[in-house]
Amino acid sequence: MKTAIVTGGTSGIGLGVAKMLLEKGYQVFATYVGPDFTEKMSHFEAIKTDQTKREEVYNFINYVKSKTNHIDCIICNAGLSIRKPFTETTDKDWDAQMEVAVNSHYIMIREFYPIIPEGSRIIFTGSQMGLHPHATVLAYGVTKSAVHALVKNLVKEFDGTKTTVNAIVPGFVETPWQKEKPENIKQNIYNKTAIHRFASIDEIVDAFRFCMDNPFVNGSLIEVNGGYCYK
Repeated sequence: MKTAIVTGGTSGIGLGVAKMLLEKGYQVFATYVGPDFTEKMSHFEAIKTDQTKREEVYNFINYVKSKTNHIDCIICNAGLSIRKPFTETTDKDWDAQMEVAVNSHYIMIREFYPIIPEGSRIIFTGSQMGLHPHATVLAYGVTKSAVHALVKNLVKEFDGTKTTVNAIVPGFVETPWQKEKPENIKQNIYNKTAIHRFASIDEIVDAFRFCMDNPFVNGSLIEVNGGYCYK
């Protein structure tokens, strides 16, 4: 059985991708924070891991290594957004966001590298905020820009292995996170999007599925944004 890792894999896009991988016959190890994850699924294990803390990231890596000798897919989905004005964002805020989206995933891929077989898949969750600057989430946008750059650079590290590295770059998606937005802000986003709505989780998962199934897609930032910022 092939093995996959999905960070932030118990809600939203991460959970949708994890379920897609289970359907493909993978064993899935997922990281998460927050309330205990109680949904039971065969071949799925959720390990509470605060990716702002290096020690917990290494504990997760060592745990997975104790359970398998091959990692065939890594979905680098976890991210952190601390919404504050630029001048009010603290060093701690900045470091935490970089640690989750960029540093922890870099460490995981580096540490798992020796047990990633040929023809594996590494897929990041990018963001439109990494392409279109947004005043209230500067740090988050920079982390996602770094994610996009990491994708391009990791392609070089996996040259000749048939392992592909890509990023899905969603627009706004109907996740639990977005449901907290006030209705007037949602309507403003709808009006900037040619499809006039948010994406469903399934529509974003389909893009991950495409990267899983197509071995020639490599080093790509695949935007799935409904025509965001078309006007």
